[in-house]
Amino acid sequence: MFIQTESTPNPATMKFLPGQAVLQAGTADFPSAEAAAKSPLASRIFEVEGVVAVFFGHDFVTVTKDEATDWDHIKPAILGAVMEHFQSGAPVMEGEQPTAAGHADHDGPDGEIVSQIKDLLDTRVRPAVAQDGGDITFHGFEKGIVYLHMQGACAGCPSSTLTLKMGIENLLRHYIPEVIEVRPVAV
Repeated sequence: MFIQTESTPNPATMKFLPGQAVLQAGTADFPSAEAAAKSPLASRIFEVEGVVAVFFGHDFVTVTKDEATDWDHIKPAILGAVMEHFQSGAPVMEGEQPTAAGHADHDGPDGEIVSQIKDLLDTRVRPAVAQDGGDITFHGFEKGIVYLHMQGACAGCPSSTLTLKMGIENLLRHYIPEVIEVRPVAV
């Protein structure tokens, strides 16, 4: 098994590509070791000292380290943990599997607008954000404001505000005149 790595725009985060599916559908975010209890793979990665967050996409694992730790010191241990996990045959997740993000129905007067927002996020934004080792989920639309949550490499990335404001906000405003602003939410 050969695992590739890619840097991300967030210097504290690295993307690991095991060359096979990590999740069949959706994403999974583990902002702490406690949150990783349902995932043998995430739990194993959190055993590496200096790891502060883990995120799974369809075919990648994104790992965030603390500021005091150098990638040169923990990258081999993370590669080993990922390789050992996939060679063990253990499941990536136990119990309930994650679902595709941001697909809750929205009834009411803004239902059509929300549908358009979600479609643009799914077709134009999420694939680009996944390339950088992250994901973005829709959390609401109210009075012209779109609320989004950034995960994985995008959470805490120095350029995430620029991505939200200059990229996603401009895209949504271009296609959907009812959108006035995009704001991040913390979950």
